[in-house]
Amino acid sequence: MNKQIYIHYNYTGKLENRQNGKITAGGVTLDAKTIVFLIICCFIILENLIVLVAIWKNHKFHNRMYFFIANLALCDLLAGVAYIVNLLMSGEKTLHLSPVLWFVREGSMFVALGASTFSLLAIAIERHLTMIKMRPYDANKNYRVFLLIGTCWLIAISLGALPILGWNCLDNLPDCSTVLPLYTKKYVAFCIIIFMALLLAMSVLYIRIYMLVRTSSRKVTKHSNSEHSMTLLRTVIIVVGVFIACWMPIFVLLLIDVACEHRCCPILYKADYFIALAVLNSAMNPVIYTLASREMRRAFFSLVCGCLMKGNVSSSGEPNEPNNLEHSRKAQNVPFAQKLISFCTPMCLRPC
Repeated sequence: MNKQIYIHYNYTGKLENRQNGKITAGGVTLDAKTIVFLIICCFIILENLIVLVAIWKNHKFHNRMYFFIANLALCDLLAGVAYIVNLLMSGEKTLHLSPVLWFVREGSMFVALGASTFSLLAIAIERHLTMIKMRPYDANKNYRVFLLIGTCWLIAISLGALPILGWNCLDNLPDCSTVLPLYTKKYVAFCIIIFMALLLAMSVLYIRIYMLVRTSSRKVTKHSNSEHSMTLLRTVIIVVGVFIACWMPIFVLLLIDVACEHRCCPILYKADYFIALAVLNSAMNPVIYTLASREMRRAFFSLVCGCLMKGNVSSSGEPNEPNNLEHSRKAQNVPFAQKLISFCTPMCLRPC
């Protein structure tokens, strides 16, 4: 057991009733909530991986806007991985972590959140510039996209690394956060200010975009890519709205954490439920892409159906030594195969 971790968790009151209703298996503390979180994280990784593969395989999506969306999907995928690592290193294992490992565990969450937020801001800036210039995407300027994406990751990693570089409360217990016992309240407040400023900037940009669309709607319809642009615009607006709805509760909770004295706000010990809502954001983004963008929906289902049809053909193929049992099983699979092909064929044949 690490003495520093124990002192901080005991000081903030997080050690009280830690084991109620929980089962420890292989050093990992399990309960219904943890199991549900792990399932959600696996789903997050899978669906965002499908989005990334769909964008990679369709050359029509190799433009600036979809590069940003792909980066956002990568952020969500890594967030899912970070959540899994965080869950597997929580519970009893927390008290056996060194401060460095604790900072890495929690810092990865901050990096994923920061990268997602900066990526959403980059998408908002890109859409705003596109609406102002009213020009189609220029593939020759894609280097700017990668430069901006790299900057987003650099800022996010720098922000997440500040505590491990020294901005922490290891030598100042009264300044420790209750939700994150090794983080100083000043650092938590600093992160909240940055993220709230970014959300405000995104809101202003999208209000500006909406005003531009309304005042120049006739001019927009003259462009062949207007429907495509408006679809993407609607997609990213929904993404930002869902992001705010999912993350605002945890921001409010952290503000309470900064303002409250230790052991004075019982709601701070219910942080897992606020984090659960934040986790859903990474699961919602791929759903938003497939529902709001017709082209992305076609590519997504084309990829999924292709995998399903390939698996069905492999399972119902001719065996080397046919027998009555295999023949009967194949006959039972025919109706399902026909339904699968009838559903997936339009998706696969329709151009993306």
